[in-house]
Amino acid sequence: MLTYEQKEMFFFFIWFWLILGVERCSSVSYNRLTVKTGGSVTIPCYYDGKYTHQKKYWHSENNKSSTYTNTTEENLSVIDHPDQSLFTVTIRNLQSTKHDGGYYCALKIEGKPTLIYDIYLQVQSAPDVSVMSSSVSGHEGGHISVQCFYTLLRYKNNVKQWCRYKDQRCYTVGRTNTSQNSSVQISDDGRRSFTVLMTGLRLTDSGWYYCSVGEALNPVQLTVIKTEPDKEKDIYNELLTVWLPVSSVLLLSVILISVFIWTWRRRHKQDKQQKREINSSRTTDMIYSKPEDPPIYNDINDENPNDPNKDIIYYSTIDFVPGSEAVKPPEGAIYSIIYSTVDPH
Repeated sequence: MLTYEQKEMFFFFIWFWLILGVERCSSVSYNRLTVKTGGSVTIPCYYDGKYTHQKKYWHSENNKSSTYTNTTEENLSVIDHPDQSLFTVTIRNLQSTKHDGGYYCALKIEGKPTLIYDIYLQVQSAPDVSVMSSSVSGHEGGHISVQCFYTLLRYKNNVKQWCRYKDQRCYTVGRTNTSQNSSVQISDDGRRSFTVLMTGLRLTDSGWYYCSVGEALNPVQLTVIKTEPDKEKDIYNELLTVWLPVSSVLLLSVILISVFIWTWRRRHKQDKQQKREINSSRTTDMIYSKPEDPPIYNDINDENPNDPNKDIIYYSTIDFVPGSEAVKPPEGAIYSIIYSTVDPH
């Protein structure tokens, strides 16, 4: 908690700047941001879109310094996001002796400083209000859950809120349903924490929010991701429209080739079998004879062996063929080939 002296000092510097002519936007209100020692924090500073090209800066009352946007230092970054009409201030390695104090976001309109947001930053070993994660994301149409913690028991009966920085719209414990925004439900577990559930997310829900209990708060950035088409369904449709016909053609080709190979091999096997049968039906008679042996005559009855009138004379002629080294005729014999002529008797 702020001491009486700290509050007095903070309101004094606000009054002092007002006296000097620093204008104050109507949306600005007093905020106490509690953060953990050694940690970091990002503070959003929203401005009207018509001031996109105006100079913007972050001012510290501790050392009376001003840091303009798009500046990055060792433990401080001030970055403008004109597409979102805000600039962010990130402070790292927070220490109470160095960073406790008053700050404000401002811009210059016609050379005159204009206050748009002010806070009192308090660094604590156990922050009064903290969050499980300072950045959450969800898909369009989906949901997100944020858990907020408070350390002081006396906060148990304080109002718990989930607020949006941009328009200061706040939701309290219970359920809120609107046609323009996502459904927001806040449930307090009564054990120093409460949960924020946002369902039916829309792209316009993206932005900065904060959990608050009493005057203490802690920021959270919400990013809503646009829902992409169902890639698995697209792949399935592609398979049906392209790959399935191609696969069918390839399969048919394989089947036809297989049938052709099977038929060819079967026919080749049958041809070999027929040749084997023909070869097995042939007989080779090797006749060994001498030159003085008489011609051989054979009578063949082609139709009816019992009919003497149908006899056919089978004439054999013996020609001399030189002997083979593989098969040598008996001594004194001639290795011959028999040429036959069949004539009716």
